[in-house]
Amino acid sequence: MGMHERDGSPSESGSEHMDHGAGHGGAVSWGMAAQATLHCLTGCAIGEVLGMVIGTALGWSNLPTIALAVALAFVFGYALTMRGVLRAGLSLRAAFKVALAADTLSIAIMEILDNGVMLVIPGAMHAGLASPLFWGSLAFAFLVAFLLTTPVNRWMIGRGQGHAVVHQYHH
Repeated sequence: MGMHERDGSPSESGSEHMDHGAGHGGAVSWGMAAQATLHCLTGCAIGEVLGMVIGTALGWSNLPTIALAVALAFVFGYALTMRGVLRAGLSLRAAFKVALAADTLSIAIMEILDNGVMLVIPGAMHAGLASPLFWGSLAFAFLVAFLLTTPVNRWMIGRGQGHAVVHQYHH
């Protein structure tokens, strides 16, 4: 695949690619950055939706609902990364350290962006779970978070940070 090529030949492993690409932001494809961002967004979305659903269903105000959504976004984001590296044979502690290194900045940026979007769309936070306004706003918020976090992930991967630390554990 194009995202694992550096000199025209596919690399044997993700870690080899990362060794060649570290420090060279141009060496990381937009596809690789988008894939890393989508991975983070999946965990964030699971936690975010769950937190929003729980907070909205319980009639909570914005602050505790967002706090729960953010906390669950980190939990599920880290859990998805840990699942993959645990399969590669890492201990639970080591897998957690990899998840922290790989996902913390990406999840934090996504959470700031998507919650910010939800707060600025009039009525989105109070629309209720049956409202198209709530779900449409949330989908738009995730799109904004994805589009604005992808360049950050590309930059981080190019420097051997973020999801670059996970690639060495992929087969």
